[in-house]
Amino acid sequence: MSIQRVNYSLGSSERWSSLKTKDLAHAAADQVWKPDLCQQTFDGQEEAEAGTEDGKPANHSSNGDGRCCGTFGELLQGQLPDGSASCDSHFLVTMPIALFARAHFTPIAGTSCVTVYPAYKVKAQRLAESFVLALGVSGGNLLLESELPEGKGLASSSADLVATARSIASSFKRRVRTSLIEKLMAEIEPSDGVMYPGVVAYQQRACSLLSFLGQMPPLAIVGIDEGGTIETVDYDQRRGEVSNRQRAQYQELLEQARIAIPQGDTASIGRIATASALLHQERVPKEHLNSMRKVSEEVGALGVIVAHSGTVIGILLDRTARDFPRKLQSVVDQVTPFNNSPRVYLTMH
Repeated sequence: MSIQRVNYSLGSSERWSSLKTKDLAHAAADQVWKPDLCQQTFDGQEEAEAGTEDGKPANHSSNGDGRCCGTFGELLQGQLPDGSASCDSHFLVTMPIALFARAHFTPIAGTSCVTVYPAYKVKAQRLAESFVLALGVSGGNLLLESELPEGKGLASSSADLVATARSIASSFKRRVRTSLIEKLMAEIEPSDGVMYPGVVAYQQRACSLLSFLGQMPPLAIVGIDEGGTIETVDYDQRRGEVSNRQRAQYQELLEQARIAIPQGDTASIGRIATASALLHQERVPKEHLNSMRKVSEEVGALGVIVAHSGTVIGILLDRTARDFPRKLQSVVDQVTPFNNSPRVYLTMH
């Protein structure tokens, strides 16, 4: 396989590299993020929970579009010591990637129902009907398209739900707090933190933000899929608790992430991802983890990353490194025997 056959491009996400961590909390008001957030606001800002910019209800409607990125598994996922976090001790740290779920909403006056295409997207339908009820607007038709395969640990379901809410908010020109979307999502299933820009530490069971961590530096992930699917709710119900010793390790890794991500410390980011993958191996074991880790070490990559509640596993590479093309080709060549169709994912940054 030659390097020309590896399909990756930097795309429009390159323009986001100038944002600083402190900007993320106000990102909904930043022109850079408006296409993705549909003019959402964050808690703490003074707009009404569901209103137009001037606070008056919007009665007019039009077709609305929304999108939401996925995440390649998690940089880190585990459980914190008791008392160290409110609501719930289970948490994750996102690894946003430039693949998207997209939603297109067409309102129909006089109905409160939402018809979803494809019809099996029942979670999106449930979210949509709860959302139009909360906003006091009409239902309609919702079309969903996604670049994210389902059941693999790429946040396909969460991205569907967020894109759905954004498309409806866009249709009625509503400015909607993220907390409203989180409240409705929490009634459906545990969620990734993909409704927020940048990298976040997130309580997936409570659907609650722990903190913004910053922006992921430009990385590439050579990922393979070990097959099968894992359903979020089923996994969450059977995963159980972790030991106090491991909880302390997860807390230390989270503290390291709080430092490494704002600094763009790719070496530390790779070590954190690898440590989390190894800690989780006894819970949802990855058949090729050791083999992928060996390839990473031989090539001089940053480390390995997994979907803790999914089926994908990847090797992290720094896209800004001078020898990135060589390392990318080497990783692809060496993981192809494990999986004959490895895929290259790009982080959002």
